[in-house]
Amino acid sequence: MTDTSAAPEPTSAPPAKKGGGLLKSSMIYSGLTLVSRLMGFVRDLAISYRMGASATPAADAFNTALAFPNLFRRFFAEGAFAAAFVPAYAKSLQEDGEEKADILAADAMATLAAATIIITVICQLAMPWLMMLISPGFAADPAKYKLAVVLTQITMPYLPCMAIVAHLSGVLNARDKFILSAGAPVLLNIATLIFILPQTNAVSAATWGSVGVIVAGVAQAALLVWGVNKSGAKVHWRLPRLTPEVKALIGKAIPGALAASATQVNIFISGNLASHVPGGRTWLATADRLYQLPLGLVGVAIGVALLPRLARAVNTGDGDDAQSAMDQAIALALAFTLPAAAALVAMPGFLSDGLYTRGEFTAFDASQTASALFFYGLGTPAFVLQQLYSRAFFARGDTKTPMRFALISVAVNIAFGIVLFNLVGVKGIAAATAIASWLNVGQMAFTLWRKGHYGPSGQTWSRVTRILLASVGMGLVLAAASHWRPLIEAPLEALGLRGHVIGAKEVALVLTVLVGGGLYFPLLFLFGGVKPSELKAALRRGKAT
Repeated sequence: MTDTSAAPEPTSAPPAKKGGGLLKSSMIYSGLTLVSRLMGFVRDLAISYRMGASATPAADAFNTALAFPNLFRRFFAEGAFAAAFVPAYAKSLQEDGEEKADILAADAMATLAAATIIITVICQLAMPWLMMLISPGFAADPAKYKLAVVLTQITMPYLPCMAIVAHLSGVLNARDKFILSAGAPVLLNIATLIFILPQTNAVSAATWGSVGVIVAGVAQAALLVWGVNKSGAKVHWRLPRLTPEVKALIGKAIPGALAASATQVNIFISGNLASHVPGGRTWLATADRLYQLPLGLVGVAIGVALLPRLARAVNTGDGDDAQSAMDQAIALALAFTLPAAAALVAMPGFLSDGLYTRGEFTAFDASQTASALFFYGLGTPAFVLQQLYSRAFFARGDTKTPMRFALISVAVNIAFGIVLFNLVGVKGIAAATAIASWLNVGQMAFTLWRKGHYGPSGQTWSRVTRILLASVGMGLVLAAASHWRPLIEAPLEALGLRGHVIGAKEVALVLTVLVGGGLYFPLLFLFGGVKPSELKAALRRGKAT
């Protein structure tokens, strides 16, 4: 893997990477994403400590202020440009050379920047009325409603910044450079921590945290501009112009954005329903942060590395490499996702209480978060598989088919969300999201198989089954540890671990997670999900790429 500061590449297309190339690209992206997620976890601890959930209006307002621009960010970052720009840019690099490809990138960036700036201004002006659509439940609390409006107006400029970041990340990813696009989110975590930690009350923490989001957005955009220039790409600023190539991108990007962002649309709908319960938005957001860890580390990372390789294989008619890429991506993703899902399902209360119950975040908030986390855990494999299966359509230039499936998924999520919310409360919203996501995966998998584009090989089915067995085994151990949690904490308390930040429950949680993680890989090797020799060979291929 070449660093983003490497010398400019030749005008010929980047060579297709096979085998270990996908593994290495995914590992680099995942490693840097892990750093970002760990920093994000520290940021989330600070947010929950300062703002709480149901006890103050600040947390719900702040999470709303993040959710609305982030909905658009997900469209542009993981939807439209994963769906349309990366394959088009990679194809242009192969067929037309760097100069024409970079002109396409510059025109697309100008159009994207103009569109998102217009959206931002409109949303800021209309926010007092838009908030009735975003979080209608806040109307019952005028102070929360007003705070949410102000904070969302502050955070909206994050949208054009992130759209530019997403676009320039696509330029780098198409050139097989993943370091800066994976590492840029660290700046958001650092900036929000700097602005939140000095505050002494929930409302000021939420206000200054929103300011930190804008500072981070500008810093991330500047970093990616620098990285693209260092890579040798010549993506210059210019006035927007709707060239035929840009019009074609827009035509594919709009349905692609909806298709690849089905999970985010469902989360937005979930937040809309949860706004009717004090603390509901924050409970879902806190649970969301935990299950987003495997989604960000595995689903997005492998999907980002998969799309350029898959697009090259489709463009060159290399069916064997296309099949191999999908098989490898699914097996690799589930090898990390299924144990994460097992942990979320086996010990949601242990996780939410051990991680978040302190400061303004109460034990009641932790129990409500755990209820939602259980159902998100059941949906986690689907959240990841959505990222991978959608790439198989995008690489073939088909964004409309997954868009239809995404719209069906959203409709199902709305229907189940309303029914289950009224039956069982906020946790019903999480259950509806999981159901809708599995439906979306099923539709994409069946269609790809029916069209002859992709179906998992027999070896992949066997491997996934063995991975599932290892994950279930680990999950049973974690469930037992959660059940007998007092027995684990008792000797730690006897040792005097009763701190407000690090106490018996925190140490017990860390020990339990370490035991579960340490048990999973021997079980994985025992059941034959991955052989040690295969892992060593893959890593050697990655180094040689």
